[in-house]
Parts: sequence; C-alpha cells; structure tokens
Amino acid sequence: MPPAKTKATRPAYRCAECGWTTSKWAGRCGECQAWGSVDVAGGERTAGRTVAAAVTRPATPIAEVRTEQAQAVSSGIAELDRVLGGGVVPGAVLLLAGEPGVGKSTLLLESAARWASAGRRTLYVTGEESAAQVRLRAERTGALADELFLAAETDLGALLTHVDEVAPSLLIVDSVQTIGSAQVDGVPGGITQVREVAAAVIGRAKSADIATLLVGHVTKDGTVAGPRVLEHLVDVVLQFEGDRASRLRLLRAVKNRFGPVDEIGCFDLTGDGIVEVPDPTGLFVSRHERPVAGTCVTVTMEGRRPLLAEVQSLTVPATAGGNPRRTSSGLDSSRVAMILAVLNKHVGLNFGQSDVYTASVGGARLTEPSVDLATAVALASAARDRPCPSDLVVIGEVGLAGEVRPVREMAARLREAARIGFRRAVVPAGSETADQTSGLRVAAVGDVRSAVRAALGGDQP
Repeated sequence: MPPAKTKATRPAYRCAECGWTTSKWAGRCGECQAWGSVDVAGGERTAGRTVAAAVTRPATPIAEVRTEQAQAVSSGIAELDRVLGGGVVPGAVLLLAGEPGVGKSTLLLESAARWASAGRRTLYVTGEESAAQVRLRAERTGALADELFLAAETDLGALLTHVDEVAPSLLIVDSVQTIGSAQVDGVPGGITQVREVAAAVIGRAKSADIATLLVGHVTKDGTVAGPRVLEHLVDVVLQFEGDRASRLRLLRAVKNRFGPVDEIGCFDLTGDGIVEVPDPTGLFVSRHERPVAGTCVTVTMEGRRPLLAEVQSLTVPATAGGNPRRTSSGLDSSRVAMILAVLNKHVGLNFGQSDVYTASVGGARLTEPSVDLATAVALASAARDRPCPSDLVVIGEVGLAGEVRPVREMAARLREAARIGFRRAVVPAGSETADQTSGLRVAAVGDVRSAVRAALGGDQP
C-alpha cells in the first residue's frame, strides 16, 4: 500500500508582546493591538521533555537567607534616593524612560560621577554618542571622577567584555535600544534584539551583584518603547518627565520592587548640569502685587510630597456666531468641562457665551481630583471678576451633584500651606484637620456653592 499522505503543518505565529498565537501572519496583534510584534513562533515545544539540571545554589530556609548584600546603597543624589526608597540595591536593574532631550543622559552621568566619587568603580556605556562627546558634557557639568570608566559600544558581546574587564559596582547603558547582538536576528531596537540584550545584561547584573541603570526610549504616547516584557524583567521602572518650556524635571517610579511607587524627585535642568530641588513647592505659584481675579491656589500631592500649585482661568465673550472655545493647559480638559457644567447647574454661572481658558503655573500637570474645587473657584472668580484672597488655599474634589468630597492627606496639605505663609483654607466638610498647623483658619464646606461663597464672599454674580 502506498504510504498515507501527511498534512503539512503550517507555521504558528506568536505576538512577542502578549503571547497571542495565530496560524496566519498579521501586522497587528489581535489581542494587545501592538504593531509589528507578530513573528514565527520559535518551534514546537513538547510538554514533559525538560529534565532536571544542576542548581546554582541550594535551597535555603528563608529565615537563614542573608540580606546584607541586598541593602540599599546611597547613589549620592538625595532626590534619586527618595524615589528609589533609600538608594540603589546591588544587583538591581533599573529602567529610566523619558522623552528625547528631557535630560536622561545628564541625570545618569551625574549619578555615575557621584557613585564613582565615593570610590566605587562605575562603567558608563554609551551607544548614542562617542566617548569624546560624553567627556565634553562631563567637563561642562563637573561629572569627572577617577573611578568612572567610559566606553562607546553598540555590540552586546563587547559590552559584556567591558563589564568583565572593569568589574564595576554600577553599570549604566545608554541606551538599551542602541545595543545589538550579531547572534540574534533583527536590527538593534527591534523586539527580538531588545529582549536578548536586556536578558543578557540583567543576567550578568544578577550574577555579579552589579547595580544597573538602563536608558529606554519612549513612544509618542509616552510608554516605554520595545517589548512590554522589558518592564517585567527589570526591578525598577523610572519615568523622567518635564516640559520643554520649563527647566523643572520630575522623576517618578512606575514600578519599584524595593520601595514605594508614590514618591517623586524634583530636579532643575540647567546649562551646567542637573541640580536637585529639595523644596519645589513655590515653583508652581506665581507672585502677584495684588490679588488677581481668575486665580486660585491649591495643594496637590505628588507622591507623598505636598506641592502648592496655582490654577488660572480667563473668561471672555465668545465671537458672535462662533462656538465658545474651551482650552486647558496642565489640567484635564474633561474635568474642566465637568466643573463648568456643575457651576452652571448648582451655582448659576452660565459660560455658554464665553470662551474659557484654564491653565496651571510653571508647567505643572494637575490631574489629581483634589484640584477640582480650586478650578471651580478660579472659574467663578474669573466670571465674577472678583479675586480670591491672597492668603487662601482651596482643596477638594467636586462631584456631579455639586457636592465637595474629602481628599487624602489633608493634614499634610494644610501644614505645607501654613509653612509657605497661607492663613486660610477652604476644604471639604468631614476632612481630617485635627493636627493641622496652628494659625490656619479652615472653612469646611459641603457643596460648590458654599465653597464659592466662602472663597469669594457673597453668593450672587
């Protein structure tokens, strides 16, 4: 009998981002919607074929595991240590992401110099610049140190050789998307290459207890470029943020296996390098010779740090026959639209024939709901042309029914306002204010109408 015909097996395709599989190639993943992440799966896997292998270290009772080598070491930059939860843990791998030109390389070069100045060997590998370019920037910012070694490489094998020869306690790779391996298909920055480079660097860091900082590019929507698995492999993901029109930079932890993710670090990016800003609260408040209508000061929480911020608003008559404009800068436009509707319904302020402009001061991005009440008071102040008192702060969340809701950490917010020199506050009823700094007069309100009356005086336009 002729042999039976066997059906040819079709290749399987797998998404490198989420693991979704399909029998046909697709340019976009049907599960996570990532573009260019679907490729041929790496061969068939048969369950039960993996055999036992030699262990690297024997299993130990958890109470007997020594933790001395996992203690955090200060980086020399207090604001960075604050975000990391005390310092850099040996063997930890950190991923720093940010937009081009925000100052990532400057921050890491300063970190490398501070680390090396303490007598600890540091290796800085750059794949985007030449060694001479980095040296010139180091001279300008004062980041030269004897224990700081510099290498310009784009090959993974050469990078690992530098690590073996220098034996650093801190490794900085700028950036992970520029490093490639000749043994892996694809171009540097591709999904396969980034995964291989990250796995190799992380493996070396863990085995030799080398603290490692990786620079990562971001996409146009602000997320880390490359495969999502990169963020899962590292121990800490840091986001470096800043407005191009402002020198202020904010460093926040998106993921942190060794500390909190609700802390931020503040830096000032200057022509001579990057400088820590331990007390940034006054940067988001403008100074006026006399009270100005349409402005209101609030206290927002960035992580566990209270920061004063000013909300400004402007209302002008709309052009005849045109649709009224609604423009926001630094504020959530959808929340501003909601607050306009609440003021119309519950306070009697009609903005239907007015162009409304709202903004924050100093490039701050105010997305916390506690800014709602200050935005409402600023809009009412602009509509009535009646300024808020210069010594008043307004804090609270606004609901669609016109109610004012309590927010977290109210006592810490009020203490910060009193420290700066404010004497009065409008807060939601029921807020915990027992341990506030003495001398601050607090008006507790339950609805937006009462808040506007307490802040501006009177109830009619």
